[in-house]
Amino acid sequence: MTESRFLFSEKQPLRWGVIGCGNVAEKKSVPAYKNTKGFHVEMVMRRNTKKAEDYARRHQIANWSDNADEVINNPNIDAIYIATPPDTHKYYALKVAEAGKPCCIEKPMAPTYGGSLEIYKAFQTKNIPLFIAYYRRSLPRFLQIKQWLDHGLIGEVRHIHWQKTKTPNNIDLSGEYNWRTDTNIARGGYFDDLASHGLDLFVFLLGNIKDAGGFGTNQLGLYSAFDAVTANWMHEGGITGSGSWNFGTHHRLDKVEILGSKGRIQFAVLDEAPIELENAFGHQLLNIEHPEHIQQYHVENIKQHLLGKAEHPSTGKTGLHISWVMEQILKDKK
Repeated sequence: MTESRFLFSEKQPLRWGVIGCGNVAEKKSVPAYKNTKGFHVEMVMRRNTKKAEDYARRHQIANWSDNADEVINNPNIDAIYIATPPDTHKYYALKVAEAGKPCCIEKPMAPTYGGSLEIYKAFQTKNIPLFIAYYRRSLPRFLQIKQWLDHGLIGEVRHIHWQKTKTPNNIDLSGEYNWRTDTNIARGGYFDDLASHGLDLFVFLLGNIKDAGGFGTNQLGLYSAFDAVTANWMHEGGITGSGSWNFGTHHRLDKVEILGSKGRIQFAVLDEAPIELENAFGHQLLNIEHPEHIQQYHVENIKQHLLGKAEHPSTGKTGLHISWVMEQILKDKK
């Protein structure tokens, strides 16, 4: 490990500051930081002071603020977790890099590849650990799929396909503001928010993507971002991939198939569903539960990385690659 100056001892807890304490921080992430031995959540920040105080009191966190600089530059805080909408990731991340503190940023890393690259370079220049919250790389359910692939249980992998559809939700239909479908924050809409998880997982399972393309459109006119996206890509090892994401269909579907020369694997990226393996030896279904706080293993892997015991699977480098893939898919699309 080259980042030895950031290693810490479990005898002296690593104190975290949180920028943004909305829905993701409520159950998925911050409780995981609190439950990880050797980690301590010292302070949270939200621009609405009353909501910041309410969150801190409910989660037994001693300090809160409506000013991010108070958290980032606090000498009693060692590391920062950024859990704000993507359009502010770069703004806060560059401040954290300047302060010289390890950081974890919610996905996607930034709305554009250029923004992600700025973040990556800022941390790389100072040799500061940077993690991106693509936590599926750390979940046992998907590690089992990787094991099947690594052991060659479906032979040589030929193709991967993901179909993700859902009906418009009440917010979509009401016209109420939703940053996830604001083209100024997420041009791909739910594609940016959801497909990034799956594409990152596919890279983890099958290797980096060397070429990608696609197109997006808005079929429903309910919001400014795209509501339908299709894509094709190729992994460096020659495996082909395709995907279709439509957020205006009559039914919900989350189905991934990995096709090999001697079998197939099927699973869901976002929904609860068993993972399936089919080959010459039969058909196997496995139900592997996620932890109560879904980022628990991701956060524990941050700890192992900072202790110098293991490399985290989701770093600034891997997050940057997915930003590039996402941008290639929607490149030059209006």
